[in-house]
Amino acid sequence: MNQRQTPLLQAVTDLIETKPAYFRVPGHRLDKGICPRWTDRVGTEIFAYDVTETPLTDDLHSPEGAILEAQQLLAALYGADRSFFLVNGSTCGNEAMILGAAFEGEKIMVARNAHKSAMMGLVLSGAKPVYVMPEVIEDWAIQGAITAEAVRKMFEANPDCRALFLVSPSYYGVCSDLAAIAEVCHAHNALLLVDEAHGGHVYFHDRLPVGALAAGADVCVQSMHKVTGALTQSSVLHIRHHGIRKEALAKIVQSLQLVQSTSPSYLLMVSLDCARHELAMNGTAMMEKALSLAAYAREKINQIPGFCCMEGEHIDRTRLVISACEIGLTGYELDQMLFEEYAVNMELADAQNVLAVVTYANEKEDMDRLAAACAEISAGVGKGMQTKVCRYPAFPPLPQQVMTPRRAYFSNTKMVRWQDAAGKVAGQMIAPYPPGIPVICPGERISQEVWDYIDCFRRDGRHIHGAGQNGKLDWVKVVVTDRVEIK
Repeated sequence: MNQRQTPLLQAVTDLIETKPAYFRVPGHRLDKGICPRWTDRVGTEIFAYDVTETPLTDDLHSPEGAILEAQQLLAALYGADRSFFLVNGSTCGNEAMILGAAFEGEKIMVARNAHKSAMMGLVLSGAKPVYVMPEVIEDWAIQGAITAEAVRKMFEANPDCRALFLVSPSYYGVCSDLAAIAEVCHAHNALLLVDEAHGGHVYFHDRLPVGALAAGADVCVQSMHKVTGALTQSSVLHIRHHGIRKEALAKIVQSLQLVQSTSPSYLLMVSLDCARHELAMNGTAMMEKALSLAAYAREKINQIPGFCCMEGEHIDRTRLVISACEIGLTGYELDQMLFEEYAVNMELADAQNVLAVVTYANEKEDMDRLAAACAEISAGVGKGMQTKVCRYPAFPPLPQQVMTPRRAYFSNTKMVRWQDAAGKVAGQMIAPYPPGIPVICPGERISQEVWDYIDCFRRDGRHIHGAGQNGKLDWVKVVVTDRVEIK
């Protein structure tokens, strides 16, 4: 296919150029009706592309024209059999994968470091999760890869699992051996579903990890906005057939109708069309720039006393995981100093590290500002060098699953004070954010270890999804009936 085309961009442009008397939604009438306070700052032209379904612009939920062609170009670029635009972010793609792969009461293996959208999919589907634990990278206090051996053992204990859902690369850029895992899954007639939200770029350079589709995944979801130039909330879902559970793959496609807006944003979809074009034309050069910038910053930061960047064989090297624990700074403290004193914005902070996502759109000046800020912080704090410290406990053991997430979500619940929550069955998810990985899911008993772990984030005032409207975890929803539903 001719990757130089941008069929959806062209279709919307053709509509605009007809200068229509416009009586469709949205109400701002192309570029005319946007608040002047906004247009005075950004201009008006882009707003004309915020249109809806017309004979020229096609229909996301039943594409026959420009959207279909754009999705076919996307599939050809990534080596997929079918590809789909997602306008509700990777969240809706993850939900659709789980909805189609495992029905109510069926087992699905889920990596415990999966994003909270996997839990949402479990609530919607009613499937019974069987969790596989990632390895922990002790020196960095982060969850790492899922191993093929761990997956094999879980299938031996649960041969009726219908699929495996995992994340690779992780938020931190850690990759699992997807080729080996795909072989295990397919041997058990199970789908491999990959949340590749942070990996839409890895297909375009041989120094980046192997992409999920190339490694044998059946379905994957990518957040094209994260590193490949599309607008925020723009994602895609790819399917590649391996002769495994074709009916489930069809159900995943059907499930997209449940979780996607019936008013899809053409701004988002056009940005996907254009991001695909840019990757097709310049993807290798774009990734070479990102890799070079990250390598330059990594070398400079590693020379700063008390600072270091994570290294490893199976990581996305466009990501910089940075620690200053050797001079006594938690990741939260380092992140705050970088932001407040140097206007350096990091992607996330945890108890031990900060994360920088480096892309082709960064410049050497950005890397120099980051390294210079780290050097100044080291010079100011490093006078009292300390042993590496971390005030947060290790990841807690997997809690007991009393009932499925769906059963717990729709059970009778009550609010109890957080101080009284240990031992109760959670009626909600609790996830420090970012990275948005649930520590407790609906239907799981809040063990003392889990309570202690979450309480550290609560006492420090960290951002927690599942906290109340005031952002504080003073109260928590628990299941009233405590019957054991899962044997």
